[in-house]
Amino acid sequence: MSEPGGEGWGQSGNPTSVFAYEGHQGPEEGGMKNEGEMRKGEEEGQGKEEDEDYDSPPERQIVVGICSMMKKSKSKPMTQIMERLCKFEYITVVIFPEEVILNEPVDKWPLCDCLVSFHSKGTNERFPLDKAVEYANLRNPLLINDLNMQYYIQDRREVYRILQEEGIDLPRYAVLTRDPDRPEECNLVEGEDHVEVNGEVFPKPFVEKPVCAEDHNVYIYYPTSAGGGSQRLFRKIGSRSSVYSPESCVRKTGSYIYEEFMPTDGTDVKVYTVGPDYAHAEARKSPALDGKVERDSEGKEIRYPVMLTAMEKLVARKVCLAFKQTVCGFDLLRANGHSFVCDVNGFSFVKNSMKYYDDCAKVLGNMVMRELAPQFHIPWSIPMEAEDIPIVPTTSGTMMELRCVIAIIRHGDRTPKQKMKMEVRHPLFFELFDKYGGYKSGKLKLKKPKQLQEVLDIARLLLAELGQHTDCEIEEKKGKLEQLKTVLEMYGHFSGINRKVQLTYLPNGQPKASSEEEEGPKEGPSLLLVLKWGGELTPAGRVQAEELGRAFRCMYPGGQGDYAGFPGCGLLRLHSTYRHDLKIYASDEGRVQMTAAAFAKGLLALEGELTPILVQMVKSANMNGMLDSDSESLTDCQQRVKARLHEIMQKDQDFTEADYQKLAPTGSPSLVNSMKIIGNPVRTCDQVYTLIQRLTSQIRKRLEDPKSADLQLYHSETLELMLQRWSKLERDFRNKSGRYDISKIPDIYDCVKYDTQHNATLGLEDTLELFRLSRALADIVIPQEYGINKPEKMDIAQAYCLPLMKKIQLDLQRTHEDEAVNKLHPLYSRGVMSPGRHVRTRLYFTSESHVHSLLSIFRYGGLLDEVKDQQWKQAMDYLSAVSELNYMTQIVIMLYEDNNKDPGSEERFHVELHFSPGVKSCEDEENVPLGFGFRPASAENQEKQTNQGSLEDLSQDEPDRALPLSELISIRRSPMIRNRKTGSMEVLSETSPGSSKGASYRLFPSCSRQSPEIKPTGLGSLCSGLFSASVLGVSSSAPNLRDYVRTHHRKPPLSPGLPFGDGFEGCSMVPSIYPLETLHNSLSLKQVDEFLNAVCEDSSDAHAKTMKALSVLFDTSSQGYGQAHTYPPPKALSSSETPVRPPTHPLCLSSGPPSTVSSAGPSSPTSVNPSNPAIHFSFSE
Repeated sequence: MSEPGGEGWGQSGNPTSVFAYEGHQGPEEGGMKNEGEMRKGEEEGQGKEEDEDYDSPPERQIVVGICSMMKKSKSKPMTQIMERLCKFEYITVVIFPEEVILNEPVDKWPLCDCLVSFHSKGTNERFPLDKAVEYANLRNPLLINDLNMQYYIQDRREVYRILQEEGIDLPRYAVLTRDPDRPEECNLVEGEDHVEVNGEVFPKPFVEKPVCAEDHNVYIYYPTSAGGGSQRLFRKIGSRSSVYSPESCVRKTGSYIYEEFMPTDGTDVKVYTVGPDYAHAEARKSPALDGKVERDSEGKEIRYPVMLTAMEKLVARKVCLAFKQTVCGFDLLRANGHSFVCDVNGFSFVKNSMKYYDDCAKVLGNMVMRELAPQFHIPWSIPMEAEDIPIVPTTSGTMMELRCVIAIIRHGDRTPKQKMKMEVRHPLFFELFDKYGGYKSGKLKLKKPKQLQEVLDIARLLLAELGQHTDCEIEEKKGKLEQLKTVLEMYGHFSGINRKVQLTYLPNGQPKASSEEEEGPKEGPSLLLVLKWGGELTPAGRVQAEELGRAFRCMYPGGQGDYAGFPGCGLLRLHSTYRHDLKIYASDEGRVQMTAAAFAKGLLALEGELTPILVQMVKSANMNGMLDSDSESLTDCQQRVKARLHEIMQKDQDFTEADYQKLAPTGSPSLVNSMKIIGNPVRTCDQVYTLIQRLTSQIRKRLEDPKSADLQLYHSETLELMLQRWSKLERDFRNKSGRYDISKIPDIYDCVKYDTQHNATLGLEDTLELFRLSRALADIVIPQEYGINKPEKMDIAQAYCLPLMKKIQLDLQRTHEDEAVNKLHPLYSRGVMSPGRHVRTRLYFTSESHVHSLLSIFRYGGLLDEVKDQQWKQAMDYLSAVSELNYMTQIVIMLYEDNNKDPGSEERFHVELHFSPGVKSCEDEENVPLGFGFRPASAENQEKQTNQGSLEDLSQDEPDRALPLSELISIRRSPMIRNRKTGSMEVLSETSPGSSKGASYRLFPSCSRQSPEIKPTGLGSLCSGLFSASVLGVSSSAPNLRDYVRTHHRKPPLSPGLPFGDGFEGCSMVPSIYPLETLHNSLSLKQVDEFLNAVCEDSSDAHAKTMKALSVLFDTSSQGYGQAHTYPPPKALSSSETPVRPPTHPLCLSSGPPSTVSSAGPSSPTSVNPSNPAIHFSFSE
């Protein structure tokens, strides 16, 4: 220990940098001085220096030495904390100069009683940890951070070993040590989508970390199904912390830790301990997501303090004690409802948090005094602190709080889907079927490059044999094998996203299905091989999804302030502060997954490639058909409906009144209009067939022309491929007997829609006429394939949608706050006025079948009575007039809570239903149906509105204000005559409380006193892409698009007013998207819950059929909060058993028991493994 009086001076007699305040002990803070006393003390100290000239030694001080590289010891956090530490009367801080540390022997170093010393790399030099250990052994000071343990912290292998010994959760990992002396630790087998390290297999995505903790070049490798490649993380350089690389192979030199990738929804948590009983935690955007560092106006990385759960606090305590580091930083990954430690950094401080600086100095000062005051006979007692009082946010007035947003969204614009079927009997196909476990279910789906390569090898082999021996025993048709080979050889490389092969076992072979087949069916078993290709998301589809995601932010309250210059920052703040519980699901189709990733990119203001976003943010929900449908296995009802459709559409005469009754029993205007356009269905099909023949001959002529032979079409297609597309349709549409295959109509419409939009520059004749006729046919065939009359529509919809309906019901039930939900820390949340608000968002991306089915359930399931409810009748009229559910169709359910209403009241929760038919078609008629706008309001709720002026005052200090309530609705306008308004924005008129109830409501385009959710400028086209601008109410968080466009140098996205040809800048012909229209905005949660229950239990057949599927979804769930009415919950993870709520209890009367975990689900679409319990569908999803 240092001698009294020796502090602050080196052995050489030269003074070191000293933070020291002298003065009299203040009464507060157990011996800490206040500012006034400090200043007085300093003045007295100056006087003493002049008068006494060091005659008497100063009072004994405890010297805290700071021994680190200068960059660290002079950093802002260190300076702030040490200044506060010096407010302790008996503590003096001494900073060891860097030149002394590097160049002087340790016996010449300054003396101290307590040492803060830690390893780091300086600008040119490394900190000499060996010398610090030597100094500690020589002087024996109190060590704040143990020095020997810092050797271990520099090696990730040792860090993981210690964490494992302490029983701390960490990702599954294996170590690859490339050491010639230890060859047994260097067994690496690399596959296309996995790596095997010393016998441990890691499927992609996985993480590769250098064993040296100082090396920040951590790589994440992605599966081929998500696009492959890797994300390369590094120490922050400017505003980047990672970059995407197409390289998919692991590094071949150096030693690494390989570990399972944890799906954290794009956010990391950094935890900072000061002793075992104090931890500060901050959330930041994960560097793996897009590599862009979010910075505030001062250039600092944006982080938000978050609250740790009880388990996480225990982990912080264990880490602090295990590594013997009082001041210690470590990284937490919150994934699948658990928290995993993935890195321990040793000594590190929080940046830019005054509260943390105060707390840290207080904890360290008390620790030093507790340890050293007794041996220096310094009078000192630990101050008792009042417990922190939790801040409980409240809402006032008739403002409602947004609690849940559920959206079901169809994928974006895609290339035409193509399909070829062939029956195969060769033993090689049966071997392949057996190899990948096809006999277990009788079906097999092959998507991985290795599997597709095997199919291609078989096709090549059989074609080679056929070429050599024409009389050989190969039963497969040569033409089909050649097509199989051609399609699998396209692009020159495989990607599971754009091709797949399905094999189905046929025990008795395939029955003769059409006149194409000359011979009768063969004896014995065979396999039906279905090859699917195309259907990829186009660049236009990506833009649509991203722009819709960006516009979707405006659904969320808040939006004032600046978050990297983006509108809709209310959502971004919610998300990055862990107050936004977001889960994104997609079916297993590549186009659907990529749409989800692009939407997430726009929604959360991310940058860069979609692959990292897909892997981290999008969960594959292919769990017993929640978002996927097996189109090959149709229900009995669907088979019957298709047969009837074929029968009606094969009549060579004009539609009769009876046909109208048969084909359009619901009287839907869109169907009736299409039938009128068609007249005679066979004649129309003749016309379509002739137009296709003309089209193929035009393409052939172009191919013969040397000028256009190498012409590149949209999305890298060639004229040759385009001709193949149309020639196949020409062959398949009309069979040899002259009958038309009605099931090909959607494919014809699909192809002509694609070429009209993307390949219009070719100038092919008659494409618009082909588009008009095929669209009229498709407008009948597509919606009616999902049922012709109401019972059929419901039956088919239930077969598709039952798991999804149950999931939506659970999403709506799980709206209540609980301890396990990650929350913002209220005491650190300056500028965040509602730290308790928690919004749950569930986004489901799927295909046309699920969107049609879900809409059928809402339309025909009996949610409301059209006769009694005028708003619902008008909504139904609007839906009947919509002819096509195009790409990016959205069904949105929003749940609000009125905290002023009694928890048992039916008025406590309020549900709204919104809809958009998606992308505008290329020749949108003027008489397109229009709804009533987004969240319209009525005279009835005028007087219930809070005074608009009182809201005005909140705009300054409450960026996250709740949404206002739109109550009873009575709208008296027809959906067919509403004026189209694209740029204007209309809000509720102000009405005094005394105004008459029956007064008609007034709408006006500009408003002087607005809710804080509305900026004074016009709504602009971003919002109008999401919301119908007719009657927006005061609920929108509307950005000023003109400023946004000016700053971002791009055209306004999604403007309904844009002519079709303008599209989005940089993307040819990207059509805009119809705004959201409100179908109903005064439903109670109880109504919706009872409706969903009734629908799910309506058809006993459908119910029994899906019960089995649902039991698989729910019974192995990793959580249970007892909120399901129909299914008993699984055992909860908490120590106490969660009570099951009786099914008779009305949903809206109980806030329900809390859930125990906040999330679960697979990390990516490719990591679904039935043996992994973390994957199963869970209640809190």
